[in-house]
Amino acid sequence: MDAVTFDQALACIEGFIADGRPHQIVTVNPEFVMAAQSDAEFRRIINVSALALPDGVGVWWASRHLGRPVPERIPGVDLVERLAALSAKRGYRIFFLGAVPGVADKAVDVLEARYSGLVVAGSYAGSPCVAEERDTVGRVRAAGPHILFVAYGAPAQDRWIARNMHRMGVPVCIGVGGSFDYIAGVRPRAPHWLRGAGMEWLHRLITQPWRWRRMLALPRFAWAVFWSRRRL
Repeated sequence: MDAVTFDQALACIEGFIADGRPHQIVTVNPEFVMAAQSDAEFRRIINVSALALPDGVGVWWASRHLGRPVPERIPGVDLVERLAALSAKRGYRIFFLGAVPGVADKAVDVLEARYSGLVVAGSYAGSPCVAEERDTVGRVRAAGPHILFVAYGAPAQDRWIARNMHRMGVPVCIGVGGSFDYIAGVRPRAPHWLRGAGMEWLHRLITQPWRWRRMLALPRFAWAVFWSRRRL
């Protein structure tokens, strides 16, 4: 996990764009950490990424509990917003890949209205299936974006980026989970006060009850952190 502030993360991303070579960024939450315990390939992708950013509040809490505090959380949806604002100023081109058909287009409409001058290289729902990769990679490569947001959900989005980023030639590739849904208004985001209290997970559980199985990773993560602390 990279201990960077939001501004430092944005500066790193600008450096990646200037460099021009492909870089993968992951936005890590407790579900990532627990999945990586039994998925060696996913763990490798996280550990070799150009930036591993602390998305979930659980990761932020764990960093403090274990004596290696990260400065602040960098949620994926906020990263998309901040990069859209930065790109509108700098002229960076963004490609929106993933989510169900139509959602990426709605997210694009919202961001274009919010950030005058934003240049969208393209949007496409696509699929993380290997059989469709050649077509999707061709679309992205032809569009020539500086930044690629991939919203297939973890770990599919992160595996997809790792397999394809060198074929696309995009300087910055970021897995952003359900960010398009929140920006497009398809799913409601937790109120600011609830996010500030670190309870966004509860809002997601209430509004998306089908996530309850995935939420079981949270108590397992807390126990793992507690046990790790005892062994320090």
